[in-house]
Amino acid sequence: MIQRKKLLYCITAMLLSLPQALHAQTVRIILNDWASQHVISHIYSQLLSKVNIDSKFVPLPTDGQWYYLKYNYVDVQVEVWQGTMEDKLAQLIASNDLQEAGSYPIETREDWWYPSYVELLCPKLPDWQALNDCAHLFSKGDDPRGVYYTGPWEKNDHARVRALGLNYRIESLPDDAALVTILKQAYKLNQPVLLFNWTPNWVDVQYQGQFVDFPAYAPECETKPEWGMNKQFLHDCGNPATGWIKKVAAKEFPKALPCAFSILENMTFNSSDLAQFALQVNQQSQSSEQVSIDWLQHNPTRWQHWLTSPSCDNRR
Repeated sequence: MIQRKKLLYCITAMLLSLPQALHAQTVRIILNDWASQHVISHIYSQLLSKVNIDSKFVPLPTDGQWYYLKYNYVDVQVEVWQGTMEDKLAQLIASNDLQEAGSYPIETREDWWYPSYVELLCPKLPDWQALNDCAHLFSKGDDPRGVYYTGPWEKNDHARVRALGLNYRIESLPDDAALVTILKQAYKLNQPVLLFNWTPNWVDVQYQGQFVDFPAYAPECETKPEWGMNKQFLHDCGNPATGWIKKVAAKEFPKALPCAFSILENMTFNSSDLAQFALQVNQQSQSSEQVSIDWLQHNPTRWQHWLTSPSCDNRR
């Protein structure tokens, strides 16, 4: 009987360890909701294949990805933007539940944005205090409030509207392609539109526009109600005007697959790369996978040394 119990314990332990053993050779890469993140994810996947490491994609919204990373259900997120994801990232880093893998040499901005021609109708822009005076320009239907279009990403727009007393409502769209459709329609008809935009992005190349200048960002804006112009509410400020983009991994990932983590650390892109990726997908209707294949074919001198870590030597 004792021998049978020991055997059962051994079998149970082996079965419990099986998912971790299986996943040790398959990197689970998060796919979010915008073009450049998809392209970079595909590039990373193909780099892994060059050192005989399998990978698979796990589509997740930005607000849902942190749970999966914290509890090791996924491994890698290749494009974490400060303006929309800093809060959750900082919490998981502070609690030692996540591993950073470096930043890209990119300065970012994410915020409310409008086409340049709107200033002819609302000349006090980009000052945020002009928004209420011009809310009627951005309204839709019988609702007198202005409409601000955004995507499915985690942001504090509703809190900002409340804290700054903005006469606006938020309309959330499913992804960046839906925002592109709204922007194209507005430009075609020369209509005022207010929507979430970010840089670097393909919009930088195609359209003239401006970010709204909200009160300058400070970390206290998100943690201390008494800070800023509204002493009762948080988020009475804009997003960081000079933000970062990071790469992150699940806590156990560097030990489980040091070669894959090394490639993630080494992999880097610039502002022009991200804008070009978004342009090819959103404007030229290329697939993320094809864009990634083309980039690798045309830039071997940029990526070949990313694979040269000693931890990858035994995988070739």
